[in-house]
This record gives sequence, structure tokens and C-alpha cells, in this order.
Amino acid sequence: MGVAHHASYIPWLEIGRTELLRSAGVSYAHLESAGTFLVIVKLDITYRRPARYDDLVEIRTLWSGGGRVKIEHTYEVVVVEPGAGGPGDYVAALATTTLGCVDAEGRIRELPEWLAFKQ
Repeated sequence: MGVAHHASYIPWLEIGRTELLRSAGVSYAHLESAGTFLVIVKLDITYRRPARYDDLVEIRTLWSGGGRVKIEHTYEVVVVEPGAGGPGDYVAALATTTLGCVDAEGRIRELPEWLAFKQ
């Protein structure tokens, strides 16, 4: 059909989270080596318009909340340059995720102090 499969968006969101963390000066590998693992416990996506093959998409990721053991993000998947011409700079999808913090055995643990959401 010439459009990105709906499941393609989930890895894009993960890349957005990874890059947001990297922009804070920490790699996900560093978190894991320190015994902190972030797992998806909730995911919500609203598809608004299709992203098509060869479109250039930008994942706009924001840290939107959380607490002692969870982090929440919001996302916009934006087509910034259409591959086949046509209109660009439109929101293809909106999403939210909640990540829970666990240890290497999968048990819930508190987030590192610097990563916990302060209200």
C-alpha cells in the first residue's frame, strides 16, 4: 500500500527515547550496566495520517512525567520531508508511553535519583 506499517512506529518511539536520554549525557547501555532497566508498561498510539515509504520522519520526544519507579513520555511522529513530493511537516501519529524501572531480575526498583520525575 506504500505506507509504513503500523508496527514500524514502535521502534521509532524507542529511538526517540534513546536519543532523548543521550542528549542528557547518558547512554542506555550505561543505565543497564548500572543495573537499571526501563520496560514498557503502557503504550498508546493515535495514527492521524500515514507516513509513506521514503518519507523523512522526525520523532519529537518529551519527558512528560513519572514518579519514583516510572517515566512517561509523549511523542509526535512528524513527516518533515515527503519522499515522493507532496506536503510535508505534518503529524503522522501521536503517542505516549509509560516505562517502569526494574532490576536485572525484572523486579521493580526505584529510578536513579537523577532520572526520577520531581513534581
